[in-house]
Amino acid sequence: MAKSNLVIVESPAKAKTIGKYLGPDYKVLASMGHVRDLPKSKMGVDLEHNDFEPDYQPIKGKEEVIDDLMKAAKKSDAIYLATDPDREGEAISWHLAQMLGVDMKEQNRVTFNEITKSGVHYGMEHPRTIDEKLVDAQQARRILDRIVGYKISPFLWRKVRKGLSAGRVQSVAVRIILDREEEIRAFKQQEYWSIDALLAAKGYAKKPFPAKLYSIDGKKLELAGIPDEESAKKIIESLD
Repeated sequence: MAKSNLVIVESPAKAKTIGKYLGPDYKVLASMGHVRDLPKSKMGVDLEHNDFEPDYQPIKGKEEVIDDLMKAAKKSDAIYLATDPDREGEAISWHLAQMLGVDMKEQNRVTFNEITKSGVHYGMEHPRTIDEKLVDAQQARRILDRIVGYKISPFLWRKVRKGLSAGRVQSVAVRIILDREEEIRAFKQQEYWSIDALLAAKGYAKKPFPAKLYSIDGKKLELAGIPDEESAKKIIESLD
């Protein structure tokens, strides 16, 4: 009996092309992107216990895709996770492995750097295990987005416009702008003077050079060391 091989990619267009390259011994299906995510109706992250454990759930509207993948997985002798070769793709493969009961210790993760016959066959000949560090990176990004955005986005809807969203990037940018604005408003103007001179150099054909008053009687001048015009004139008189 011929061995049944299931290959899961993200895009239906890629699935069709890759299927042609691999031949009849391989069934190639598309996940259509992510199949699981944090729920939209609640935080979905345990903030109090279990180290911010996420509550992943099947994405609504993906029921038929998930059902087809699970049926095909049960009929297959080998399952290859061939989602995109990036952080998101690695996470999608991890979610698929969780849902389909794929052993993540086995070398069942395949990446295609180019969708050509040689590129596809090279990828199939060099499987590896799922890179859990890449998966952790994607999860950290997603969870941080949820923790920050889930609280800030409703505020934006009330104050700015419905439908806006904010996450780990926008919220920090807004905070930086706010802090800077508060610094500007709290700034108090203070008059100060500096004394500059154009000094003649000794020697033939030596050009004059600019200089700035640095210290008086061995004491370094601070930025606001000369508070007004009168003080500046007294210093100039003493220098003369």
